[in-house]
Amino acid sequence: MISGFLIANRRVALTAACATLTGFAAMLAGPVLAQDAPKVKFSTSAGDFVVEVYPDKAPKTVENFLQYVKDKHYDGTVFHRVIDNFMVQGGGYDAKYAEKKTRPPVVHEGREALAKGGAKNVVGTLAMARTNDPNSASAQFFINVKDNAFLDPTVIPPGDPVPKFEYQGRIYENTPRANLVNAPQLFGYTVFGKVVSGMDVVNKMKSTPTGAGGPFPSDVPKTPILINSATLVK
Repeated sequence: MISGFLIANRRVALTAACATLTGFAAMLAGPVLAQDAPKVKFSTSAGDFVVEVYPDKAPKTVENFLQYVKDKHYDGTVFHRVIDNFMVQGGGYDAKYAEKKTRPPVVHEGREALAKGGAKNVVGTLAMARTNDPNSASAQFFINVKDNAFLDPTVIPPGDPVPKFEYQGRIYENTPRANLVNAPQLFGYTVFGKVVSGMDVVNKMKSTPTGAGGPFPSDVPKTPILINSATLVK
């Protein structure tokens, strides 16, 4: 089974080939899209930060996230997993580490988002947390505090079988498409937004001392970081 998080060279080549045609239009469109993106303000015990989300890149993921915001699901939850030089994760547990009930999970949109020019898992981006099942994301999210390329979804090159696919320096030729499309390790994590203000707060959060807490043996902030409210501001 092929595993890992590497975007195939063929896809990169195709993207580079069309960059000349689309680059100028993207520069013009980018600020407009960012200006129109919905924004959510998180007021936490560590300070406030604002994220913007991209329904044009990951529509079902964004709709799911914003519905949790509107339902006040995040109010009173904590950042229960904080790893310096990696990410901060929250949205699933209250201050007593009781897991909150969620709606059914949302379909994974990582590859589709990348194909539409969406962001990768770089510093400041917002992505959905999940289990080993790619389609298990519900309410929990994380903010990358480092460029985490190994979390990026892999866009599968065209063809069936796929003529050429590279992973960790090894070339796979004439691989049945289904073997790649359905490999859980190649799905990555769906990025659907980014922090647009208050990144200093997130950086303060990432360096907080951690240890055991509730049902978790490690990575729990010793001083709880509480989300007092998450509010749609646009």
